Amino acid sequence: MSRTPATTTPNGLHHITAIAGDPVENLRFYRDVLGQRLVKRSVNQDDPGTYHLFYADADGTPGTDLTFFPWPHAKPGRPGAGVVEETLLSVPVGSLEYWEERLQAADVHTGRVSQRFGEQSLRFADPHGLRLAFVETEDPFDFSPWHEGPVPAAMQVRALHGARAPIRELEPTRTFLEDTMGFRHFGEEDGWHRFVLPGAAGAGGGHLLDLRADPEGRRGEWGVGSVHHLAWTVDDPEHQVALRDAVAAAGRRPSDVIDRFWFESVYFMEPGGLLFELATTGPGFTVDEDQGALGERLILPPWLEGSRERIESILPPLDEAVA
Repeated sequence: MSRTPATTTPNGLHHITAIAGDPVENLRFYRDVLGQRLVKRSVNQDDPGTYHLFYADADGTPGTDLTFFPWPHAKPGRPGAGVVEETLLSVPVGSLEYWEERLQAADVHTGRVSQRFGEQSLRFADPHGLRLAFVETEDPFDFSPWHEGPVPAAMQVRALHGARAPIRELEPTRTFLEDTMGFRHFGEEDGWHRFVLPGAAGAGGGHLLDLRADPEGRRGEWGVGSVHHLAWTVDDPEHQVALRDAVAAAGRRPSDVIDRFWFESVYFMEPGGLLFELATTGPGFTVDEDQGALGERLILPPWLEGSRERIESILPPLDEAVA
C-alpha cells in the first residue's frame, strides 16, 4: 500500500478540545486535581460568550494541550459511533499508584489498572463525564514541568497520548489515515485497531488513534462530557497547505485556513465522522503573554478586543478560582 510523503504527514497531536459544563468546576479539576497549568484563558472565537480554556505543561507546548468549551446549559453528550470515547494522557512509568491515590482522595472513581497494547493504564472521568485514561509511557516528549503546580514534577501529566473512538466502518477511515495522513496500522487487540504516525516510539505516545468498528452502533452526539475535535500538529503554513491539499484530494472537503492567533487551523471530517484539525506549532501562547503570566487574565484575539466589555459582561467570573 502506498504511503503519503512525510511532508504531508502530521507530527502528532497538537491539542484535544472537549465540551465541559461549569467552567469553575472544570478549572478546579484540571488545575487543582490533575495539576495541569491553565496557559490561556480566552473565548470560543465562534461563540465569544463562551470561554475557551487551555490546559497544558508550563509552557503550553503543542501536544500537551487539553482545551475546553464550557457550555453549562448544554445537554450531555451521547456516546456512540463517530465520537471519541476516551482521551489518553501520558504519565511517567511508575506513577499510576500515585495517581490512583490522588484521584480517589478527590472523590474521583477509578477503574482498575489494566494493560492495553502493552501499556499500563488507569481509567476515570472528569466531573462532567469526559472519559479519560492515564497511560504510563516512556515515549520521549518535549515537556516543561509546572513547578508551581500541585503535582510533583516527577508525576505530572506529560502529554496527550492519543484517543479511542468507535466508528461504523473501519476500512474507509483506515484507508484515509494510511494513504492521506501517513498513519500505519500498529496492531489489533480486543477489537481495537491502533494506528500510529511515523516517529512514534513503540505504540506511539502522542501519535496514536485507536478505532473500533461498530457497524450496528448508534451515532454519537456532541455535548457536555464529549470530545469536540482532535487537532494534529503541522510545522508551518507550508506543511499545513500540503496536507490540506491531500485531504481535499481524498474528498474530505477541508475548511479554509482559519487564523486562531496562537496557531492557524484547518478543519475536516474523516470518513468515520471524527472532526480533525490541522494546527500549526506557532506562533504559540507567549505571543501575547509572558510565560510566567500565562492564563492569569482573559486574553482575546485582536479582532475581538473591541468587544471586550460586552464579552466580559457575559462570561461567568473565574477570577476567584484562578487566584
